[in-house]
Amino acid sequence: MTALRELMAHDPVALPGSTTLRQAAQRMRDRDIGAVLVLDGDEVVGIATDRDIVVRGVADHDDVAAVRVDEVCTRLLITAGPDDDVDTAVTRMREAAVRRIAVLEDGRPVGVFSLGDAALEQDPGSALADISAAPADS
Repeated sequence: MTALRELMAHDPVALPGSTTLRQAAQRMRDRDIGAVLVLDGDEVVGIATDRDIVVRGVADHDDVAAVRVDEVCTRLLITAGPDDDVDTAVTRMREAAVRRIAVLEDGRPVGVFSLGDAALEQDPGSALADISAAPADS
């Protein structure tokens, strides 16, 4: 059994829901990530992806500068614990049709686990694993 803590992206970016889309996008760019966790106080309430910013933010709002990340995030948040096994997490992801899940420990965000992380572990010769392992474009 492989635990999520062995494969997940550690030190996730978690932003208050009041964060603007621009600020969230800048954090994604600076950290070379595709998603941020969204907080209401100390509670993780959603996940906002680069796709959410484009599809729910830019495409739906005339004044994007005023849009907050909690207005576009996915609130159906699938979570797991860092000691949960990868197979269980992948099953949850499949059932919910999501590409990423928040990894929480005692309610605090400690990581994000993605389909790319799963592919690297379970199918290292796949196209998804190759893409996930490739260095980011500059």
